[in-house]
Amino acid sequence: MDFYSDVLLQLVTALGAALFVANAYALLRRGADRRSAARAAVTRGRPGSPVRNQVRTSTGRLDQAPILRSVCFMLLGLVVAVWGLGSIFS
Repeated sequence: MDFYSDVLLQLVTALGAALFVANAYALLRRGADRRSAARAAVTRGRPGSPVRNQVRTSTGRLDQAPILRSVCFMLLGLVVAVWGLGSIFS
């Protein structure tokens, strides 16, 4: 196998592993993210808050990671990483 094919297989394996680990971490942080979002909502709702009457626009940030999406991405990352490892060692 030449150098470029070997590097490509390693990159695919690393990408799959990173996808798996990042989504597993997002699932582990769901509780902390939920508490953080609740604190921010209380702060916005307090009387005298400068942001209380402002129209809330979407920032593109989720309060916590969706379970189904995270699990699907974890499975996809696992398949890609195992496939990459299998290609490297075969």
